[in-house]
Amino acid sequence: MRHPSVIARRVAAASVSLVLAAGAAACGPKDNDANGSQASRGDSTPHRGGTLTVLNRNPQQDFDPARLYTTGGGKIPSLVFRTLTTRNRENGAAGAQVVPDLATDTGRPNKDATVWTYTLKEGLKYEDGTAITSADIKYGIERSFAAELSGGAPYLRDWLIGGADYQGPYKGGKSLDSIETPDARTIVFHLNKPEGEFPYLATQTQFTPVPKAKDTGTKYEEHPVSSGPYKVVSNENDGERLVLERNTYWSAATDAERKAYPDRIDVRSGLDSSVINQRLSASQGADAAAITTDTNLGPAELAQVTGDKALASRVGTGRFGYTNYIAFNPKVKPFDDVRVRQAISYAVDRSSVVNAAGGSSLAEAATTFLPNQKSYGYQPYDLFPAGASGNAAKAKELLKEAGYANGLTVTLTHSNSKDFETSPEIATAIQDALKKAGITVELKGLEDNDYSDTVHGARTEPGFFLAHWGADWPSGGPFLAPIFDGRQIVKDGANFNTGFLDDKTVNTEIDAINKLTDLDAAAARWGALDKKIAGQALTVPLFHPVYKRLYGKDIRNIVISDWDGVLDPSQVAVK
Repeated sequence: MRHPSVIARRVAAASVSLVLAAGAAACGPKDNDANGSQASRGDSTPHRGGTLTVLNRNPQQDFDPARLYTTGGGKIPSLVFRTLTTRNRENGAAGAQVVPDLATDTGRPNKDATVWTYTLKEGLKYEDGTAITSADIKYGIERSFAAELSGGAPYLRDWLIGGADYQGPYKGGKSLDSIETPDARTIVFHLNKPEGEFPYLATQTQFTPVPKAKDTGTKYEEHPVSSGPYKVVSNENDGERLVLERNTYWSAATDAERKAYPDRIDVRSGLDSSVINQRLSASQGADAAAITTDTNLGPAELAQVTGDKALASRVGTGRFGYTNYIAFNPKVKPFDDVRVRQAISYAVDRSSVVNAAGGSSLAEAATTFLPNQKSYGYQPYDLFPAGASGNAAKAKELLKEAGYANGLTVTLTHSNSKDFETSPEIATAIQDALKKAGITVELKGLEDNDYSDTVHGARTEPGFFLAHWGADWPSGGPFLAPIFDGRQIVKDGANFNTGFLDDKTVNTEIDAINKLTDLDAAAARWGALDKKIAGQALTVPLFHPVYKRLYGKDIRNIVISDWDGVLDPSQVAVK
């Protein structure tokens, strides 16, 4: 379970002016195929060499595999850190598959998926030429349990036998017995419950090998030992500028996923969104061979870009499994009445919400909690049809049944942040729609930290607020379980089961699906469970985000998968 703000999608303010070619006209933006812009270029074949520049807002802080979240860092960490499994580096839906990385396969489970065994490929080496062993992967995982290296994904602590009480290898040199390494190429994991999706978990950076002799604790981030195609040669101001160069001991023969075309990668972070988009649009000097992995185009920018054919050909489109929604706390009146929650579901005007989120090119209306992608088990449904602009008549009917024939007044809590996810603009769109159904909405905007603390505190959670969630891998499991599994309700700490749902049948089905190692079969059942839970109207899905990002004119081989919708720097070549 994680806070979705890790990958929060922030777009530049609409007032930003780009350095555009003369005569750019504002018109309705169109989607561009990730590779379509290169078809007309005579030099579109990717070549080895050159320097790739990455322009990002968020610094590559805590560049230590123990402290990183796999979905964080805009895929830059995967250039240095290899793991047992990884993402399939292909466009679209094919990129939502898990594939082998350091391991020969995606893992071999026992009958009930409580024991997973991996065998390492032959010939794996670190940047210094020494061999990568299974003991190094075990040690890399163990150090991620140390308090001083916190920040990574919490699943291993929950899934591994003894993980809940393990404190890492630094205090007394203790080892985690639930990870066995019978030989240099074999590693075995013993889990305290069936987990059919363990191959997805093995993509997390905590599965990066770390040689114990080279571990410098909290200083390891300054020069982590590379197992990937690039090594760190410079890390300034805790990731504000990160310079990577080739790891000469990396072999493409052992790595089918990373292309590693550039000789050098220069990551510059801490930049303003408007500056990033201006530099990418102008595409001068080193910026001609630049990309961004965390900065979207805003609505006004996108309209201007689309009006210029040259710029429009340099926009990559990505989709990540992510849902923006209204959350209800059924412990707070009047939301304890399912008819009130249903009434709001009917009254919502998704067209106005999508417009508030930047328009149809940046947001797609949602009626399901699961994202509209096959890997999640998406099954289309709309249990409370509101149409494009809301069904005020049906909402009023339900309110009357609930005893609110004359309407009611409620408070909607949202963030004051301009991130187009929980923003004042979206809150206002909901306020206007509900007014037509006789519901007066008073808006309560909070600053980012206050908002997060308030809505994720079991004792402070409001009755009606804006929320969002993104999964750590493309499956229904990490999407539905943190929000609807009653055993994941946290009374003291960050709670994401906002509806406080503790339904035995839901919990039992989650356990049953987790036992499945057939991921297609699991996906179908996640989709069915999504629909079942939706009947309780604990959330109102609003929209799924779409990423639109510029890249420099000398960039080639754009690959954007549905795993996280981010341009993949491991595939990029420069002219």
